[in-house]
Amino acid sequence: MVFGSRIAMEYTSFPMSLPNPVEALWSDLQAVRADVLAEAERLSQRQADWKPGEKDWSVGEIVHHLTISEIATGKLTTKLAREAEAAGTLAPFPAGLVQFKPMPPMPIGPAEAPPVVWPEHGKPIGELIATMKATRERSRQSIERLATLDPQRLTFKHLHLGELDLAQWWRLQAQHDGIHLAQIRDVKRTPGFPQSSLGGR
Repeated sequence: MVFGSRIAMEYTSFPMSLPNPVEALWSDLQAVRADVLAEAERLSQRQADWKPGEKDWSVGEIVHHLTISEIATGKLTTKLAREAEAAGTLAPFPAGLVQFKPMPPMPIGPAEAPPVVWPEHGKPIGELIATMKATRERSRQSIERLATLDPQRLTFKHLHLGELDLAQWWRLQAQHDGIHLAQIRDVKRTPGFPQSSLGGR
């Protein structure tokens, strides 16, 4: 899954070598996030706050939503690992594992996000971008944690997809970014989207 060539960003210099499946997962996460940032980080506040319709999200809200979701996945990683460690069931990363399990089919039609990850409107776009980048730096620690245990044994139920293991939860994060990347591009293509920062905040 390749969303773009701007994979480098700020997060490429890390000392820990990752198993191939984890490295592939990290690369996918980084590729799509680079494209999200490329679409959002140069917007004016006026552009970031603009909404195609009353019930639609602005680009700023989409960025905030993606960050909230990623923070939740990081917290889930910590929770499941700690619980398994306390129970004595934490297993090491499987030697020879070539790839993680595939994702289950996505449900047909739009799926409403749960209230816990609903974004706020009107937050400063510079703050949103900085928080998104800082969150990704922390997520690298979660991904490195993934490389030290068997993520396929740690599961948690998703509202729409059912039981997912920890690797699938992070795979979902990359897919989630891809879905909202398309949404950001749709917002920017909508007639009426501010084309410059003139008159903006």
